[in-house]
Amino acid sequence: MSETANERRRFQRIAFDAPTEIMQGTRRWAVELHDVSFKGLLVKCPPDWNGDPHQPFEASIELGIDTHVRMEVVLTRTQDDLLGFVCRHIDLDSISHLRRLVELNLGDEHLLERELAALGEQE
Repeated sequence: MSETANERRRFQRIAFDAPTEIMQGTRRWAVELHDVSFKGLLVKCPPDWNGDPHQPFEASIELGIDTHVRMEVVLTRTQDDLLGFVCRHIDLDSISHLRRLVELNLGDEHLLERELAALGEQE
C-alpha cells in the first residue's frame, strides 16, 4: 500500500493471530485471522466456505479463555483466498477488548484516539 493510501486509512489493521470463528445461522467456520481493526476483519477463506454474502455474519475472536471480541459483520470483499468483513455492530465489552488490543499494537495513544474519533464519526 502506498504511503498516501496508508495515511488516508482511517483504521489501522492489526496483524493478529487468535482463534476466530465466523457464524451465520447454524453454520460455523473456524478461520485463520489475518488482521483486525475497528472497521472489521480479514480472514483466510476456509475450504468449506459456503456463506451467503447477502446475509449478516457474526465473528468471534478469542483473546483469552473468557475474553472474546464479537462483532456483527457483513462480507464486503473476497480477494484470492481472503474474506473481508466490515463491522456493523459491536457490543461495549468487545469494543473495550478491541481497543486494548489496538492500543497495545499501535503503541501510539494519538493514533488510537484518532481511530476512536473516526469510529464515532461513522455512527
